Amino acid sequence: MKRRHFLGLAAVAGLAGVAGVYWPRRGLFNPCLAQLPKALADSALVRAAWDGIDAHQVWDCHVHLVGIGDSGNDVWSNPKLDSWWHPLQYAQKLFYLNAGCVHEAPGRVDQSYIERLHNLVDGLRLGAKLMLLAFDLKHREDGQADRENSSFYTSNAYARAMAQQYPRYFEWVASIHPYRADAVTALEQAAQTGARAVKWLPNAMNIDPAAARCDDFYRAMAKHDLPLLTHAGKERAVSGSVAQDNGNPLKLRRALDLGVRVIVAHCASLGEDKDLDQGPNGATVSSFDLFARMMQEPRYQGRLFGDISAMTQFDRAPFLKQVLARPEWHARLLNGTDYPLPGILPIYSASSFVDLGLLAPDAVPVLDAIQKHNPLLFDFVLKRSLLLNGERLPARIFETRPFFERSPHANTFQQ
Repeated sequence: MKRRHFLGLAAVAGLAGVAGVYWPRRGLFNPCLAQLPKALADSALVRAAWDGIDAHQVWDCHVHLVGIGDSGNDVWSNPKLDSWWHPLQYAQKLFYLNAGCVHEAPGRVDQSYIERLHNLVDGLRLGAKLMLLAFDLKHREDGQADRENSSFYTSNAYARAMAQQYPRYFEWVASIHPYRADAVTALEQAAQTGARAVKWLPNAMNIDPAAARCDDFYRAMAKHDLPLLTHAGKERAVSGSVAQDNGNPLKLRRALDLGVRVIVAHCASLGEDKDLDQGPNGATVSSFDLFARMMQEPRYQGRLFGDISAMTQFDRAPFLKQVLARPEWHARLLNGTDYPLPGILPIYSASSFVDLGLLAPDAVPVLDAIQKHNPLLFDFVLKRSLLLNGERLPARIFETRPFFERSPHANTFQQ
């Protein structure tokens, strides 16, 4: 993809204002550099980030497995995303392809995406893995798949196959729409074939987490002790996310009360939702504040968790500061990156954390350089470099493996 094309697409996608702040110092598009230079890999910042971390316990719990189906596998993106009649979706797709470094891989996009993930994991410490997320189609109220209005699809079979083919690199997470007639059966199959969790994006998939029709699915999840990793708050990365109220964190009470361990992606750090605890006409408040309220409730200890994926984005940075300031949450937080998003340079800014008083200014050029080679390492080192009152995010947040490998029906998550 030519540089001038990305500049034009940035304006279409509404990124021009952001790019104006960080361009030309950081650049607008990902140069997709490969192996990290030795000087960067051995830098004091990187060494300090890994200090006290057992890489064999590091599983990035939020990595999207995407593709276009040119490998023959059951992965798909909507043709609308390739049309200038849908300019925002078109621009988003091209930025995502560039973030995953597959924008110049005609005929082998799927395979190139996997190869890039291998390259990035090889740039971490030996033992670290990625949890690849399947992504189900949007479904209508009658339980039928709505492919036409879905943005993309990654089958459970494809995610499972990649994890089985490359066990040194990957684990996998299923995605099953609870309105499907075969939802419980599909969940049983996923549990039996190694799925570590279930992924939802309710805003885009048309899932109401508070609907009674989800109860059988929740009971099956609790039976198999499969956690639910679900988006909450406003969704903007996936086009077609028109049911924003489905992202209300309070709607997850139903799953929690039926015994499901729930991981709230990004700690619900964008948007506003109705305070349903006050009834259907409750005031509109911060989604993050609703999540925080639930985290304070004793009955959800050991069931409600948050992931800190995407919280290094410049507009989520103030919420990450709030998370850092809540040490009582830290045992209930899990690290993820929301890859490929960390490869989209304009929506990240290490310097924004300098402005918040969390990062030393001399760390910024090192982090900027790392991001252009390895967005996964960039996200990890940035998070581990943040300091509030001399304290940083503890190792347990990044050593997520025990959470997903724990014995079935354990009462609490202990790290």
